[in-house]
Amino acid sequence: MSARADLASAQVGRFELLRALGTLCMLDPRSSPAIATALELPAWSRAEHTLVFVLELPPYASVHLGAEGKLGGEGSDRVAGCWRALGLHPPADADHLGRILDLYAELGESANACRTERARQQLTHARETVLWEHLWSWVPGYLDAASGHGGPASSSWARLLHSALVREARSSTPARALPLALRAAPLPLDPEAALGDLLDALVAPVRVGFVLTRGDLAGASQLAGVGLRRGERRFALRAMLEQDATATVSWLAAHARRWAALHRDRATVGLEPSCDPARWWTRRAEAGACLLEQIHARARSARHSLDAPARRDTTTP
Repeated sequence: MSARADLASAQVGRFELLRALGTLCMLDPRSSPAIATALELPAWSRAEHTLVFVLELPPYASVHLGAEGKLGGEGSDRVAGCWRALGLHPPADADHLGRILDLYAELGESANACRTERARQQLTHARETVLWEHLWSWVPGYLDAASGHGGPASSSWARLLHSALVREARSSTPARALPLALRAAPLPLDPEAALGDLLDALVAPVRVGFVLTRGDLAGASQLAGVGLRRGERRFALRAMLEQDATATVSWLAAHARRWAALHRDRATVGLEPSCDPARWWTRRAEAGACLLEQIHARARSARHSLDAPARRDTTTP
């Protein structure tokens, strides 16, 4: 863990640190300058805060663990179910990173305040369930993406939160199974899938193993020499594929390989390989890369192109 995380934890307390970091991604930066100062983090600008947490990387579990890569749905219900299991009424945005960190901190502080060992153990078990099921299942990858977008404030915030979560993982009882969201995740796509299915998968991290932001697409469009259309990512991706499928898919395959390497470097100390989300994400990103490489080979062939599935796909962007 970083020296900064050690210092921040000593100053504000282990669980208060996590709560404060969660608050920073929820509140308008004009409402929380004192928190950033206390944690010795760079001050957020409204532009950077909006870019990272609203436009590029909404910090919701459902976006990263849901089959559609969107807010709500089963991904959100799964987190809300955790609140209900604890006898709590879930907030409307129960799967927001800030809400989950606040719940985690509350359980940790309540366990420390318990007068009986049995109650302490029950609350500790609940806290560790939140860690493994609803934080460690997706947040490390999210923080990898956040550290590469925005500016110094988002990068520093992501590094500090990652260090704090690594400490939580190392000091908690190891998980005995993969998080349910990963066990129940949809299978990787078939390389013969129609274009519409491919576009749906590319914007859902749990389906392809990587995060794809609007900023990523802007960089990809420059490298591929294609124009970037305004609008949602699915619409922009379709336009890029229509302009130059070979160059666009080649970039996507390389992007998947980069993410596989990121996940591989995050293997969790103390977890059995079969229980480690980082290894699951590595395999999923590698599968996504293989799929895209097959599509790339097909697009280069004189006999095939992405135009055929595009004609069969009648869904709207």
